[in-house]
Amino acid sequence: VQLVESGGGLVQPGGSLGLSCAASGFTFSSYAMNWYRQAPGKERELVGSITSAGASTNYADSVKGRFTISRDNAKNTVYLQMNSLKSEDTAVYYCHTRRLFTDIWGQGTQVTVSS
Repeated sequence: VQLVESGGGLVQPGGSLGLSCAASGFTFSSYAMNWYRQAPGKERELVGSITSAGASTNYADSVKGRFTISRDNAKNTVYLQMNSLKSEDTAVYYCHTRRLFTDIWGQGTQVTVSS
């Protein structure tokens, strides 16, 4: 059972970046997926979620209207598209799911928003 994020990097304020999270070892299409982030010195926070079939999403107020979560169940992958990035979006981003009462986390990918 594994989640592997990719796509992080350095981007200027106002720019865009897309993250991917590839899942393996479980029936991806049966589980809701979440994106979290953790900034230096801060607690990990929920960025947003998507239901198992991708029909519904929800987002933290801080990213609503700027970030979009989507998924491709045929590719066992969930995505996070981030637009209009701000310096306060700088963090390590993690994908997550909860399966059989167990939390599954990816290793995280660093996103740095700076000029």
